[in-house]
Amino acid sequence: MRRIYLDHAATTPTQPEVVKAMLPYFTNAFGNPSSIHSYGQEAKGAIEEARDKVAALIGAPSEEIVFTSGGTEADNFALKGVAFANEGKGNHIITTSIEHHAVIETCKFLERRGFRVTYLPVDAYGLVAPDDVRKAITDKTILISVMHASNEVGTIEPITEIGKIAGEASVYFHTDAVQTVGHIPVNVDDLGVDLLSLSAHKLYGPKGVGVLYIRKGTWLVPFMHGGDQERRRRAGTDNVPAIVGFGKAAELAQKDLSKEAERLTSLRDELIKGLLERIDHIHLNGHPTIRLPNNVNVSVDFVEGESMLLNLDLEGICASTGSACSSSSLEPSHVLLALGLSPEQAHGSLRFTLGRENTEEGIECVLEVLPRVVAKLRAMSPLLKSHR
Repeated sequence: MRRIYLDHAATTPTQPEVVKAMLPYFTNAFGNPSSIHSYGQEAKGAIEEARDKVAALIGAPSEEIVFTSGGTEADNFALKGVAFANEGKGNHIITTSIEHHAVIETCKFLERRGFRVTYLPVDAYGLVAPDDVRKAITDKTILISVMHASNEVGTIEPITEIGKIAGEASVYFHTDAVQTVGHIPVNVDDLGVDLLSLSAHKLYGPKGVGVLYIRKGTWLVPFMHGGDQERRRRAGTDNVPAIVGFGKAAELAQKDLSKEAERLTSLRDELIKGLLERIDHIHLNGHPTIRLPNNVNVSVDFVEGESMLLNLDLEGICASTGSACSSSSLEPSHVLLALGLSPEQAHGSLRFTLGRENTEEGIECVLEVLPRVVAKLRAMSPLLKSHR
């Protein structure tokens, strides 16, 4: 059976060129980059080369790139690092109601430690209003954290406008850009951010490695304690193969970014148009145009998302009902609820996220299979019967 993978927001396949670049650092070039002998210096040189490539992808100086174990650690590092370093100045943090769990749960942790967090609402498209950010700032505000784009509905937030507001108020500004880096242009100076999180496995690199961009002069305490790695900002022996892989993935993403974004936008729009035309009682979630090139999120009334997923999987089509990090939860998506959807609509959501290997043929397959799946499930749905 042919399989069609449409869950790239959860993870992407590691590109062959990336795997090839990593392999020597598992075997012959196995040195610890903290060692001063030739093996160690070979590994250290590879890390610095990868650092340069990641920095180039986001328009940052190399020395402002800190490697982490992934996007979750980068988010934790940004929020906890700034909060604990600046608690003498204030205890107020501003974020949104649709952030990734890595930010939401970190904020909840900080609230238990005495910090105050404002969770800003979003509109029906998932957009936060910059003016709401401005109004929420107090003399105790030390950090603003707003994701660059939603991992669930794909809406791209007005980060540049918020960055200007944060700069005018002299408040540190962090964005979780895990879903955007490598998929749309990202430049830390254009965005006006002090901290930015990204992850390799979302842009065809390996799992287990991420980055926190830290603008020079940003005051934060280390999240990991131990050795002097990463200029004393993140202790622990460097994951050399993964870091090298991240560098290669960043290099490839920068090379193909514009062309691939244009191609995926075309496929995305074809999928949205086809779904809305072929299935009744279906709704697009997120902004119709201000969204990631590869994201399609819909709610199908009178059907459970999990049932649709299982039936799609039997047909070889892999998608999701929301964030992969919450796929084991029975609770409706907090993001979709924040957009104003009912719990029933949220439970009936599907997320298709496209990638390099997807084609028009695959999109047409989805458009043939999903209407048939929905019709079958609705025929036995108590939700539809009660609606009638």
